[in-house]
Amino acid sequence: MLTPIKTLAVCLGLASHSVALLRATENSTHLTLANDRFSVALARSNGHIVDATLDGQDLLGPVSGNTGKGPYLDCSCIPSGFWTPGGTANLQLLNGTDSTGTPWAGIIMSDTYKPTNQTLSQYFFLRGEETGLHAFSRVTYFNATTPYLRSLGELRTLFRPNTDLWTHFSTSRDNHTPAPLAATFSNALTVQDATSYLGNTPSDPYVSQYSDYFTKYSLAESWRTHDVHGQYSDGSHSNDGSTFGAWLVHNTVETYYGGPLHADLVVDGIVYNYMVSGHFGAPMPNITHGFDRTFGPQFYYFNRGGPETSLAELRADAAQYADPEWNAEFYDSIAEYIPNFVPGSRRTTFEGKVNLPKGAKKPIIVLSENKQDFQLNVFDTKSLQYWAEIDKSGGFRIPRIVEGTYRVTIYADEIFGWFIQDNVKISRSSKQNTFTWREESAGTELWRIGIPDKSSGEYLHGYAPDTSKPLQPEQYRIYWGNYDYPAEFPSGVNFHVGQSDIAKDLNYIHWAFFPSQGNHLLDEPYYNNTNNWTITFDLTRRQLQHAKTATFTVQIAGTKTANGNTKWTPSDSQYANLPWTLDVNNGAYESTWVIPYYRSGSCGVRSAVACQNIEHHFDFPVAMLRQGGNQFVLSLPFNASSVETALLPDALYVQYDALRLEVK
Repeated sequence: MLTPIKTLAVCLGLASHSVALLRATENSTHLTLANDRFSVALARSNGHIVDATLDGQDLLGPVSGNTGKGPYLDCSCIPSGFWTPGGTANLQLLNGTDSTGTPWAGIIMSDTYKPTNQTLSQYFFLRGEETGLHAFSRVTYFNATTPYLRSLGELRTLFRPNTDLWTHFSTSRDNHTPAPLAATFSNALTVQDATSYLGNTPSDPYVSQYSDYFTKYSLAESWRTHDVHGQYSDGSHSNDGSTFGAWLVHNTVETYYGGPLHADLVVDGIVYNYMVSGHFGAPMPNITHGFDRTFGPQFYYFNRGGPETSLAELRADAAQYADPEWNAEFYDSIAEYIPNFVPGSRRTTFEGKVNLPKGAKKPIIVLSENKQDFQLNVFDTKSLQYWAEIDKSGGFRIPRIVEGTYRVTIYADEIFGWFIQDNVKISRSSKQNTFTWREESAGTELWRIGIPDKSSGEYLHGYAPDTSKPLQPEQYRIYWGNYDYPAEFPSGVNFHVGQSDIAKDLNYIHWAFFPSQGNHLLDEPYYNNTNNWTITFDLTRRQLQHAKTATFTVQIAGTKTANGNTKWTPSDSQYANLPWTLDVNNGAYESTWVIPYYRSGSCGVRSAVACQNIEHHFDFPVAMLRQGGNQFVLSLPFNASSVETALLPDALYVQYDALRLEVK
């Protein structure tokens, strides 16, 4: 059974009943799973959950189109685009008892898109006294006549209520907001795709507390430390004044893609479980003949508190289940019903120690697809991923790893580069592992700009809070056009090492030009001193003597090329691959790095500071530097742009993680 945490919320009604009657029933119209507190009903007519109640409170509201439903499954996966399965589904009701003696019941929905023979399956399980659903999703494609269909553009489950019950969004422990009122959008201005200006309704609770702009991308989260997200009801519209929570718990992450640097949408009136998307430049797997992958488990959890129970308390109650070892016995007991899910008999714990470079902060170890960057780990349909924070002694532990051969990647704040080791075999007979990471070095460091942390959050409009609103969201979350780049950098970016301030004098986005498209505050594009950034610095004779080679390292946290979010096929655009040029001391040395198309993605314009990370080293003779003043110019092509079919900025850009100059 669920172990309640000791909070006020528990005292006011989250504790489980000591005895529960689990029911799994079906009739001509519905399949129902229920215990003493929680119930869901799935309609045969559409294969979707259309009723969900907790302690007598309706959580969904009436069905209207695809609202008043969920969780339900959909995808961008058929030749014409999106498909919501269920209308022609095969439905199966299951029940049993797990190895702990706890009863469970389940529903399997499986529907085939016959023109291409694609099948989507959704598995929901209710266990004992729990007030939530364990969810798995499966995608298969068997069609030898069309061996390549398309990419799996999106795969997600959605809890999509149609009720005034839900009053707040919660994306993480530190980011939450009242939901905008529906009436506010009637007075809204669309400023770019999926982004609205709501400032014309200053009394709206979202506007008064969080931002004048609403976009679902403000409410996205990175997967690294993500545990739970969802919606909160403050009781103002519940039956008896009770508070409620609807949560998606990341109890496992092994079947997602992109590793701990991946970010995705989590809540915006819908509680999402995005298993696949191209958001923020994320890779998407190709749907090819034989594709067969099961995603999950994740846990849709619903809880209730008293009238004074806070969002934070209900969220904390949900967060306790974000543990891959929680309910392991139950998952092993139902493994026979979940194709591709690996039971505990073929899993083990991966633990050991990392000898870290001096100064490493927030180190993390990642297991992922062998011989592949974990940011691009979509090539093997069986690929899995895991990660863990490394403690102060260098120790780490990752439980319930599927036995196999993996790539190990380690990175940390304040340290340039990565530690990468392939062909790491993990099995039940494996001993503890020890890794020694030596920071990459090209000699003596003369200076660095920024913090190597895989993000551009330390720069202007990054992680700094927006103090204009009481909830003070991080500035990067707010619509990019809110920031007046021409006024902030009237002479362009001119940064002097050792004097300038990265939080004020470097923007979080390096634009090829500052766009007016998608910017309701700018009438025409701004080009002056935009595509060239100037870095100046002084060097002494002692720093240069005896050195022969200089190395300038550029670490980038996000790039938008003219390829957009298209991953595996370069477009015919001039800037599908984006040239980035370094000029040293007015032409003494110049070199261009071409950032490849597959690293492209909407990043800063979608309220993000950490997307596809990539780095490059420029090596050149030290003779190109000089005693006294020096100058680097970092350049994107003037007016480099893309063709946008939606209302989005057409300017190309990069976002810097960190820069460093060394000599040897």
